[in-house]
Amino acid sequence: MFATLRNAWKIPDLKKKLLFTLLIIVLYRLGCAIPIPYVNSTALSTSTLMAGGIFAYLNILTGSAFSNATLFALGINPYITASIVMQLLTIAIPYLENLAKEGEEGQKKINAYTRYVTVALGLVTAIGYRQLLSSYGLLINTSWFASVVVVACYCAGAALVMWLSEKINESGIGNGISMILFANIVSRLPSFAMSVINMVTGKGTFGENATPIPIWLGIIIAIVAIIVAIAMIAFIVWMTNSERRIPIQYAKKVVGRKMYGGQSSNLPIKVNMVGVMPIIFASSICSIMPTIQAFVNPTKGSRLDNFFNFFGTGSWFYAVMTFVLIIAFAYFYTSISFNPVEVSNNLKTNGGSVPGIRPGRPTAEYITKILNRITLIGALLLSVVAVLPMIVNIISGGTLSSLAFGGSSIIIVVGVILETIREIEAQMTMRHYKGFLG
Repeated sequence: MFATLRNAWKIPDLKKKLLFTLLIIVLYRLGCAIPIPYVNSTALSTSTLMAGGIFAYLNILTGSAFSNATLFALGINPYITASIVMQLLTIAIPYLENLAKEGEEGQKKINAYTRYVTVALGLVTAIGYRQLLSSYGLLINTSWFASVVVVACYCAGAALVMWLSEKINESGIGNGISMILFANIVSRLPSFAMSVINMVTGKGTFGENATPIPIWLGIIIAIVAIIVAIAMIAFIVWMTNSERRIPIQYAKKVVGRKMYGGQSSNLPIKVNMVGVMPIIFASSICSIMPTIQAFVNPTKGSRLDNFFNFFGTGSWFYAVMTFVLIIAFAYFYTSISFNPVEVSNNLKTNGGSVPGIRPGRPTAEYITKILNRITLIGALLLSVVAVLPMIVNIISGGTLSSLAFGGSSIIIVVGVILETIREIEAQMTMRHYKGFLG
């Protein structure tokens, strides 16, 4: 990985892309430090909203921008939700489906619609967050002018994050959404390290009553957490690099006096072809009900409270829904990013075929069958890593709420790193640079 980055730095075009991506990330992190007026950020960071549950997870995804009441408190979430909506509508609405088939021009129109939806969602979310802060007494000023300023700041921040994400897609390296989430999660590493140090030194607490953790127990918990994190990273790397290779045989053909073809190759199908996007999208969908619960703030023990708790982050239903949605989005993303019919036609055009399978439709059906099996295996592995910490949290009765979303965070970080390295290598190969393997 470091050799790839070092060699990429020697290529002017890639160096410019890397520097541009770093610049965008720095600008984004600066926006995460700009406070908005009329919000008591000190009280917000210590309120029950940040004690655990969905807002603690959203705080991780925004790099603590939400708990600090800064300009980018909404983070990339409105843009993610808008992307989900538009991709689903592209399948459901013929007009959008035709736009998707028009190539670059059609994609530009779809991107424009996605921006409009992002701004609309950002406005609705900003209004909801303003009401949430008001209900918890976290607003310094509740006048109409102060409310307009808070909503405008949140909405403008969401639009700016969308713009920064698209700039990474256009002129940088990697996927803009993934890179911003990566920067947010990595920014939380110092606080995680401080938590580990507190446990080792006997300053850690346990449970809602903040019971002190003995030093010996803190050391054991810290060692186990580090070992589990390393094991999960190794497993995710192995899963991401695993692939199923379909053998391809090219027919011999004579052109003039020379004979071409006849060689054997393979068609690699990765186990985790879709990367971290199913995790991101599933988390966004599952967070809808817990977010509404925080806005409604029902009376504890009431029927409405029990209804929302059924969908809460500490419930079995939440874990099951996350598991199912990750699998569903894995198949969805695979279907829109890999077309077996097109691959089969390309093989037939170039004189290639799968041994024992007739070219054309039988080859497409064979590739589809293998793709479905591989996608299921990859989605199951992805789901297990993401949901297992949630199950541990549920079994512990919510005392390990900070662990609940650790699997998703690790998958996003490791997945983004591997995807970025692969994109750098692909661009280096495209430029016929031979030194990236050295």
